[in-house]
Amino acid sequence: KLCEGILNILEKDTKTSCQVACLEALRILSRDKKVLVPVTTKRNMQILMRLAKLDTVEDPLERVSEFPVIVEALKCLCNIIFNSAVAQKLSLELNLAAMLCNLLEKCKDQQFVDDIKCFDLRLLFLLSLLHTDIRSQLRRELQGVQVLTQALESSLSVRWTEEYKAAEDRDRPPLSLQDTDCAIEALKALFNVTLDSWNVHSKNESHQFRYMAAILRHCLLTTGPTEDKTEELH
Repeated sequence: KLCEGILNILEKDTKTSCQVACLEALRILSRDKKVLVPVTTKRNMQILMRLAKLDTVEDPLERVSEFPVIVEALKCLCNIIFNSAVAQKLSLELNLAAMLCNLLEKCKDQQFVDDIKCFDLRLLFLLSLLHTDIRSQLRRELQGVQVLTQALESSLSVRWTEEYKAAEDRDRPPLSLQDTDCAIEALKALFNVTLDSWNVHSKNESHQFRYMAAILRHCLLTTGPTEDKTEELH
C-alpha cells in the first residue's frame, strides 16, 4: 500500500523536491521482492518511465532542475527490473530498451548528465542480462553495439589518429569516477549484447567490431581514479 501511495503521488504533477523524495523512498522499498509483487504493473512502470523522460522521443534534456528526478526514476527502474520477472517481461512490451537508447542519444554533448547516462547504461545492462529477447532486440534492431560503443568511447574521451587507432597519451590524467562508472556499465552491457556474436557477416559489423576493439585496447591503457576502479574497468 505504501508503494501504491507513493506511485499515486508521482502520477500527479508535484514539485520536483517531492518527486525526488518519493522516488528515493520507492528505491529503498523496491529492494524487497515481496513489496514489488502488487506494484509491478504496466501503469506503474509507465509512471516511472515518464519521470525518467523515457516517453518523450524528441524533447531534449534541457531543464537541469529535473535531472535528479530522472536519475532517481532510473534507479527505481533498475531495482524493479532486477527483482521482478514481471517487470522484465513488461520491459519488452513497453519497448524500454529502445527508449533507453534514445535517452542515451540525448545525453551526447550535454553537461551534467553523467548520472543519467550511467544509470541508463546500467538499466541496459540489466535488461540485456535478464531478458534474451531484449538482448537480441538490442543487437539486431536497435544498433546496440554501435550505441554502447559510442557511449564507451565518449566516457573514455577517445581521440583518433587513424581509423582504428586511438591516440596514446601516457601523461593523461586518470578518468573521473563518473566517467569510469559509465565506462564500466557500457562494457558490461556490450559484453551481453555481443555474447552470441561469434560470426560477423556484414561489412558494417566488421567495421563495428574493429572500432570496438580499438576502443577496448585504449580502455586497457586507461587508469581510473583509484586502483580498485582501474581493476574493475579492466
